[in-house]
Amino acid sequence: QVQLVESGGGLVQAGESLRLSCAASGSIFSLNVMGWYRQAPGKQRALVAIITRDGSTNYADSVKGRFTISRDNAANTLYLQMNSLKPEDTAVYYCNADRLIALGYWGQGTQVTVSS
Repeated sequence: QVQLVESGGGLVQAGESLRLSCAASGSIFSLNVMGWYRQAPGKQRALVAIITRDGSTNYADSVKGRFTISRDNAANTLYLQMNSLKPEDTAVYYCNADRLIALGYWGQGTQVTVSS
């Protein structure tokens, strides 16, 4: 089973940017739909953005125009470019794939904290 490791989180001020990375232990080419999710304190985990193997994307309304999801199948890596960050973006961010979610798999996530 492919393992996923998120990185790139940190503490930033509102309006700044971060780029999250998700490194897979194996090929992600077989993982058609991959995505980024986030869980804020006291809230359920929510979908942020998804991308298919051929590059089609979809975003939560709250991040449209600010976040960009991308994937490098050759490097087995998923990315999330986050611009114009807001305090409400503060959360633990997770990457995952539909096939792994079905198996109940979640990684450790990476903390993003945005101060006002």
